[in-house]
Amino acid sequence: MKEEITSFDLALVISELIPRIQGARITNIYQITQKTLLLRLRKPSQPRIHLLIEAGKRLNTTAYTHEKPKRPPAFCMALRKHLRNGSIEKIEQREFERIVTVVVNAREGEFQLTSELFGNGNIILANEENKILQALTYRRMRDRNVLRGETFQHAPPIGRNPLKLARQDLDDLRDLGQLEVVKGLARFLSVGGLYSEEILLRAEIDKNKHSRDLTKQEISSIFDNLQGILSAIKTGNVKPRIVVDDRGESIDVTPIPLRKHASFRCENYETLNQALDDYYARKAVGKRTAEVSEEVERHVEKQERVLQLQEKTLKNSEEEIERNRKIGDAIYTRLNDLQFLLRRIMSERRQAKPWKQIISDIEKEKEARLAPAIHFDSLQSKGLILKVTVENITFPLNLRRSIQENAAHYYTKAKRAEKKLKGAEKAITETKRKIEQLRERQIEQPREEQRRAPEKRRKAWYEKFRWFHSSEGFLVIAGRDATSNEIIIKRHTDPHDIVFHADIHGAPFVLIKTEGKKPSEQTMKESAQQAASYSKAWRDLLSSVSVYWIRPEQVSKTPPTGQYLKKGAFSIRGPKNYVRNVPLQVAIGTKTENEHIIIIGGPVEAIAKQTEIYIELVPGREKSGALARRISDILARKVSQEERKQILDIPLEGIQQFIPLGRGALKRKS
Repeated sequence: MKEEITSFDLALVISELIPRIQGARITNIYQITQKTLLLRLRKPSQPRIHLLIEAGKRLNTTAYTHEKPKRPPAFCMALRKHLRNGSIEKIEQREFERIVTVVVNAREGEFQLTSELFGNGNIILANEENKILQALTYRRMRDRNVLRGETFQHAPPIGRNPLKLARQDLDDLRDLGQLEVVKGLARFLSVGGLYSEEILLRAEIDKNKHSRDLTKQEISSIFDNLQGILSAIKTGNVKPRIVVDDRGESIDVTPIPLRKHASFRCENYETLNQALDDYYARKAVGKRTAEVSEEVERHVEKQERVLQLQEKTLKNSEEEIERNRKIGDAIYTRLNDLQFLLRRIMSERRQAKPWKQIISDIEKEKEARLAPAIHFDSLQSKGLILKVTVENITFPLNLRRSIQENAAHYYTKAKRAEKKLKGAEKAITETKRKIEQLRERQIEQPREEQRRAPEKRRKAWYEKFRWFHSSEGFLVIAGRDATSNEIIIKRHTDPHDIVFHADIHGAPFVLIKTEGKKPSEQTMKESAQQAASYSKAWRDLLSSVSVYWIRPEQVSKTPPTGQYLKKGAFSIRGPKNYVRNVPLQVAIGTKTENEHIIIIGGPVEAIAKQTEIYIELVPGREKSGALARRISDILARKVSQEERKQILDIPLEGIQQFIPLGRGALKRKS
């Protein structure tokens, strides 16, 4: 499998990135692993961009979610200090090497962030004087040092830059003597073994041929095919793809079709950045799957050992139940014989007859096949335990107990074993469930860790107000404050709309957008409840309030003579249509919209029509922050595991905006 990006890959990646990130602002930087940075970029009128840089391996945009550490490492904090909010001026590949430099214009000046994508890799930050400020790894080397405060020097090139290569320069290949031409070309141009082999395949030259034996025609063919590959990348005549073997494993990702991969299946992509992103995501899943699999197998082996012990306990319990019941039944089968034998022994002992004599007499009767001595097996005088055999079952009897008490003792033991059996069955079921969950984790956890980040949802125009859709689909909007009240009435009110307002000071205007249709009594009722619930009556802990509705032409910004209307207030002219005793109550829930889970809120009946996942609020004193956290937890518990994470990821502000006047209480169910 391919481990790191090639120079050819990098050339195309950079050409794809230039129009996308040049001029973009760095909004944040995360160090998601010891050697991996994630740069969050923002460019006007474009979706957010996430640029992933993994030292020694790759550089590409990513659409996958990546877990970010709660405490950023020192290197990450230093990069944030210098680069955050800076603008990317330039991104370039150095001399066709696996080296990328991002030039950032920030508040403190110009910085260069250089990523070395070969060997162990490194990421170095230098200032405009080219002095090293920070490095992922500090090193002293034979040809240069990477140390804070020193002048930054690039690693010396391994081979010649193929972009600046002339035909006659390739004649020097023959100076490599007996070295195979595939190795010689990789060393001479630093293009790697894969592309050296590809160039020779296209030139139809044996890769094992000695470099000194190359003819002028063969060298010309090598040059022409090298230029053909470079030209395809420079002109964008590419077909990025992931190469898949016959087992379905992704083994390579390339910017163009390669003859070496002719026998393999390929998955085509629009950009190499996308192909690299998917390729390394699959690779990470494969690696994580192996790690999880090994970890899971250890836990499974432990649980299987537990299961074996539990199954053994279960079997023993079943045998114990059966044996004790058989003994109890056997005692009652020969009740008279056993009772006579027990009484006889205890009677003779009370008469001071020696134990040896008692045992000897019974054994003689047993030899003579006389009842009840035929059931006698042995006698332990110390513990007063008589062993008998009935129906081929040998078992002890306690001479201190009556024969009925001995039978009851065995039945009791059977009942206890039954309880133990039920416990063992329950434990076995639980252990099997744990093993099943471990197996599921073995498959699902790596996939969950490498899931694609959903595209950001574009909010509708009305979401800057309070809003809901009524039971029959009418859009209803309400002001949040004086400013939004003004905007709703002045900009968003049409002649056919209906305006609601609670009959109390400090209430929002609520507007039904009718679009010329007549809303039903249900929509009118829900809109009245919205006006009531988001009014000052909620803060005053009232249970209900009166609401009135009017037509838009009755709302005026012109005050009565001698009066003044402050911001957000309007003068109402003409008759008001009252709705009395409107209860104060709202619902907050979730629904899925275009693959996004969103928070919705409003009158209970309107929200219940759209989702089953909701809670109800009434006026109360709990502050919105704590209440929103409780609501988030409750809603998350009502959905699947996958949806639960999405709900918990929603900022609490998204819930708080639907809590009236910053406080409330969960409605108690009767």
